Parts: sequence; C-alpha cells; structure tokens
Amino acid sequence: MENNKPIVKIENLRFSYRRHLVFEDLSLGLEAGRIYGLLGENGVGKTTLLRIICGLLKAKSGDCTVFGIESSSRNPEILKDIYYVPEIFIAPAIPVIRFAESNSLLYPGYDPAQFERLCKTFDVNTDYRFDRLSHGQQKKALIAFALSLNTRVLLMDEPSNGLDIPSKTTLRRVISECATEERVIAISTHQVRDLENLIDPIVILDREGMILNASVEEISRKLLFTVSPEPDPSAYWCENSIAGYAQVIPNRDSEASKVNIEALFNAVLKNKETFKKLFRS
Repeated sequence: MENNKPIVKIENLRFSYRRHLVFEDLSLGLEAGRIYGLLGENGVGKTTLLRIICGLLKAKSGDCTVFGIESSSRNPEILKDIYYVPEIFIAPAIPVIRFAESNSLLYPGYDPAQFERLCKTFDVNTDYRFDRLSHGQQKKALIAFALSLNTRVLLMDEPSNGLDIPSKTTLRRVISECATEERVIAISTHQVRDLENLIDPIVILDREGMILNASVEEISRKLLFTVSPEPDPSAYWCENSIAGYAQVIPNRDSEASKVNIEALFNAVLKNKETFKKLFRS
C-alpha cells in the first residue's frame, strides 16, 4: 500500500433516512497508522458514517471504498479485515471465551492469547456467561475481542460509555498499545475528555457535513488554548472559571499549547464557517 494512501476513502457521499438528510456532500479519507476521533452533537451522523464504512448501510450517492472496494458490496476481502464495535450490544447467553472462539473464525488475524491478555487487563473473566456480566464488563469484553482480531480497520462507536473511570484509563492505554502503522482506528464519541491524548486526527461533523478534519499538530499550530485573567476579544470561545478565562484564540505568535478537545469542540460549533475556512487553507 502506498504511504499516506487512505484505506477508507469517502467521496461526495449523500445519505438520508427517508426525508431526513444526514450527509449532503461528505468527502473524507482515513489513513493507516491513525486513530481518528469522530466528534459531533447527537444526531449528526457519527454512527451512520461508521455503518456506511463497514457496509451495513448504503449511501444514496457518492462512494465509500475500503481497500479500494465499495463497502456496501460486503466483499469477504473487506469483511475479514474490518470490525465494528456498536454502542449497543446484545450479549449472547454463552461464555465469553466461546463467543470469541466462534465469532473469530472469519478473522485470520485473531490472536486468542491477546484476547485472554486483554480480558485480564480489563478484569473480565472469560469463563463467565456474556449476558450475565454487567454492562461495563460486557463492553470491555467486546472491546478486548475487537482489538484481538487485529483487523486493519477498527470502528468503535462510543466505546467509553458505561465504563468507570479506571476502565476508561485502561481503554486509552490498550487502544494505544494495539494501534499499528498498518491499522486505522476510527472512534465515534461525544465523551471527548475520555479520549484526550489518544485521538489524532480530529474530525468534527455537523448536520451539514464536515466542519473540521485536522491533526492535533495542525490544530495547535493555528489555535492557542489558554487561561487568562481577562477575556480576549478575538477568542473563538471563552468560558469563565475559578482559574480565569479558558479561551481558544488565534495562535498569532506560534506559541505551544496543549489542545483541549472539549474547548475546541465548543469553539468549532460556535464558529462553523470560520473554522471551515481556517482549516481548509
């Protein structure tokens, strides 16, 4: 595969549910070696996009290809190397280990030792019946299974929902450890703090399409995330706090700052057209 050639390529995508238009003209490429964060308000189409990529939904027009093959064709060459972790999962009435053994048969990259190791890391007993685990334990078992399949495309919808704070920390660590230069991971979330220091690039969607698609490096080069005693009149977003005014402002002097994803999200939603132009140039 050529360097920087997208594994997933979306061009001029249009999708609607009957009269409800979700995407009008969406174009996006997902490259190997990246962990993409798909952000947006509820109902903007994050889950829909993941389902289109894995072939569960078909676009009205435009193209979505994975490894150069139309995703809606459900071609076995795609299916063996792509896995989708839904937000809502109905656990079967079988032991976790049996679920893994039976559902991994179509995935040549499955590593049973890795699955056991990840379940142990998440403190999930693989001998327990899946449907009798708590919601959080079910989520962790499914994530462990998804990561151990070692598919080159991994799609995760709200993976941190239902997890306690220690488990969210573990989630970030294991995803980072399982990321490779050959693999693309796309994570849809509205819990942006749960995935800070993990997702890069950041993609922000709204009901008209895509507002932003940029790496953390590019974001920090163009924006400054700061806390100041007084509000900056040029701020894209500003919020008063005990420590001062948390702000997102233009980075005029190439200062270094840590990207605050929640502040970025608020700034983008408040200044959609400005950010489209700022990150298109």
